[in-house]
Amino acid sequence: MVKSDNITWHHSQVSKAERQALNHHKSVVLWFTGLSGSGKSTIANAVEKALFDQQIGSYVLDGDNMRFGLNKNLGFSAEDREENIRRIGEVAKLFVDAGVITLTAFISPYRADRDKVRANLKADEFIEVFVDTPLEVCEQRDVKQLYAKARRGEITGFTGIDAPYEAPIDPEITIDTSKQPLAASVQQVLNYLAEHHYVSLVTANEN
Repeated sequence: MVKSDNITWHHSQVSKAERQALNHHKSVVLWFTGLSGSGKSTIANAVEKALFDQQIGSYVLDGDNMRFGLNKNLGFSAEDREENIRRIGEVAKLFVDAGVITLTAFISPYRADRDKVRANLKADEFIEVFVDTPLEVCEQRDVKQLYAKARRGEITGFTGIDAPYEAPIDPEITIDTSKQPLAASVQQVLNYLAEHHYVSLVTANEN
């Protein structure tokens, strides 16, 4: 719902297609979703570095980082989680319009919220990456000790423990970090981007 009155959308003199042409690649949202500790941020940041090394414009929107600024007034209730994803979806859409490959790393536990972000973009501008790492593996990692706190009841509403996670039904990419190393996960994402003509990657033999 739009609460502001008397506003008008101002169109840019530079189109998204022209920005993409300048950058020599398409722009798209890579939406990494999965449990805490699944490897979303690790993979997203490694993919960004690989794209950067190929001179491809990209940027990571990280779940924790966004809560230090834009979303610092949001908690972890179902309503706040929905608003969190709505805001990130709008930011990601702006990045796509700017011609940038945008990697988002958010638990984003609710399927409906992710689907709303997808629906707000063109059909080929949203790639859902399901980091399907089993709960027991995520809990064993527990780098932030969040699972331990949730098990002790010090954190409530924690996804996978006492709050639900709705897995994607038909994601474009599925990765299980318990079954393959980081480099293979990164290459899986890069291969998808290249095979679907979002980017052109230079191989080592071509350098």
